[in-house]
Amino acid sequence: MTDFELIKLALEAREMAYTPYSHHKVGAALLSTDGTVFKGCNVENAGYTPTNCAERTAVFKAVSEGYKDFSAIAIVGGMDNLKTLPLCAPCGVCRQVLREFVNPETFNVILAEVDDVHSLDTLSEEMVHITTMTLSELLPLGFGPENLAH
Repeated sequence: MTDFELIKLALEAREMAYTPYSHHKVGAALLSTDGTVFKGCNVENAGYTPTNCAERTAVFKAVSEGYKDFSAIAIVGGMDNLKTLPLCAPCGVCRQVLREFVNPETFNVILAEVDDVHSLDTLSEEMVHITTMTLSELLPLGFGPENLAH
């Protein structure tokens, strides 16, 4: 699967976001090592604390179906009234959740600026400006399962 295809799936997931308070819609597409993709969107709550990010939604969906090996995640987000989306990096909590399941040196976090989010049917690669980083670049010196080894 190409980075562009994964970004397009993240944009599809973003359309399902429930954001009546912030109006900041985020979509994620998590790629397992066997090629299965799990989409997630952010889901807000009036109590704010129970709000769940798109990245964690995708991870929790995957884990709940028995998947725990991942190679990449694509993330797109921004205010729902924007025509052009800026880069939207995962929050610290999402970075830590991803760290639980991936090799941070090889796991890719694919972020994109998107020129026209109102036309997914006509979205082209020229409209998407991709930035890819490893999780270790986003979470240097991250704390993982190996830190708790006996």
